[in-house]
Amino acid sequence: MYIKFITFIKNNIILAVITFLLVLIVNKNSYSTEITKNESYYYDTLAKNWINIFPDGNRNAAGPKFFKYLIDQDLSFDDFVEFNKRYCPVSGSLIAPGSEPAFISMNEVDSDNKVCGDMYRCCWPCVCDSMKYAKAMEISHKFQGIEKKFTVMTIDNPCGKEEFPLEVNRDYFCIGEKMNLDQVFAVDQKMIIGLLHKPTSCNSSDLLAINNHPVVGQQCKIRNSTKEEELISGMGDIFIKLSK
Repeated sequence: MYIKFITFIKNNIILAVITFLLVLIVNKNSYSTEITKNESYYYDTLAKNWINIFPDGNRNAAGPKFFKYLIDQDLSFDDFVEFNKRYCPVSGSLIAPGSEPAFISMNEVDSDNKVCGDMYRCCWPCVCDSMKYAKAMEISHKFQGIEKKFTVMTIDNPCGKEEFPLEVNRDYFCIGEKMNLDQVFAVDQKMIIGLLHKPTSCNSSDLLAINNHPVVGQQCKIRNSTKEEELISGMGDIFIKLSK
């Protein structure tokens, strides 16, 4: 009886040790997955797929190409949001890890409302151009079977323009005067250029903070009142010609 009791104790100790080790392994794997999906992971993944997104290497004003590429992937919503922080909707440039977003306001599509939120961008002129020429729209989409609502930055269909900017690969955007929906994502004839992060309806405090900001407020007022032919910084008149 004593021997059986000792054997029982030993077996339970072994089982407990095995269980403990399995828990450690699972937790370690979970932690490893978590730490590899940091800002560098999302940046590096887009960089590795650059040639698939831009076969000719031309990313000028091609934020819509990034957005279309990402929404076509089988991503979780969280991953989709993080990937959308690593490119500029206006210029199409990749955005380095550690970059801080700009807090901006935008007009809402078909409304007098203003929507505030964070924009990840490569340079300050892109902030000004987005606030003046892009509009916010809430849309919904299923990510791995789960429907989510989120706010996007949009421009009107640019494909009927007589002065389509030569610096932009038109084939990325258009088939004739229609949007090329194999290459870009559109809702209600609005081309989506990127995500507006942490969107909210602007209140007076938000607008005051934006207006008083040295870049988003003061520098953007100067830029957005400058004649298009005199703009030489950021994407210059490329995005403006595409979006106005």
